[in-house]
Amino acid sequence: MLPPADGDRQTGPVLDTPETLDGAPDELTAVDDGRARPALDLLIWDAPNIDMTLSTVIGARPTAASRPRFDAIAAWFVEGAGDPGAPGAPDVEACVFANIPPQPGSLQRWVEALRGFGYSVFARPKSQPDDDIDQDMLDHIAVRAHSHRLRKLLVFSGDGRNFAEPLEDLARQGTQVVVVAFSEVAGYAIGSDLLEFIDIEDVPGAFTEPLDRVRLDALPADGAWLRPTRSLRDFVAGFTARRNG
Repeated sequence: MLPPADGDRQTGPVLDTPETLDGAPDELTAVDDGRARPALDLLIWDAPNIDMTLSTVIGARPTAASRPRFDAIAAWFVEGAGDPGAPGAPDVEACVFANIPPQPGSLQRWVEALRGFGYSVFARPKSQPDDDIDQDMLDHIAVRAHSHRLRKLLVFSGDGRNFAEPLEDLARQGTQVVVVAFSEVAGYAIGSDLLEFIDIEDVPGAFTEPLDRVRLDALPADGAWLRPTRSLRDFVAGFTARRNG
């Protein structure tokens, strides 16, 4: 795992953005300046997107039992990097990007747990409803593409609007790019000829029990009944009230 950005301080500075790096281009590309750059496997976790899409696919607010296990995901990621003692073995770095509301509540414990599992956490205050961290994630990928040779990039996000084009650009440059998200909301990765896709529930141990979701990519051969997520009478009552209101 890469060292913290600022020595022994728990809160490090924001890393350089692509625009501040000497000779760094605007797009996500590595600079060939003659230096030997170590190989790196990088994991990027888009916490707001994964939380939102998890709620969408299970049709309810996630509970402790339905939230992903970051310890198991860390183990799967590091195992995928191979033997650390092998020649040319990559460094590994896992980063979680999170928006922090004015009243963080239990997020303090969550952030500390992540750090204990070996994840770096980029935490940005969320002062406006539309505050987002997508550009921070893209900037960090660009920084690492400059400082290292990105062997593999795993992006946990279903946000195709902001990630599809830059991730495909990286794939064209030789990085193995894997999108890990829910199949219901990751069409940009599933339909791409350049990106690999893994459903997050297929990561070994990612969830303590199967999620209550409909996976149209994993139906039994004989088909399956998909029960309604809402009472028909309740829906019609609400529909009628909106139409008449």
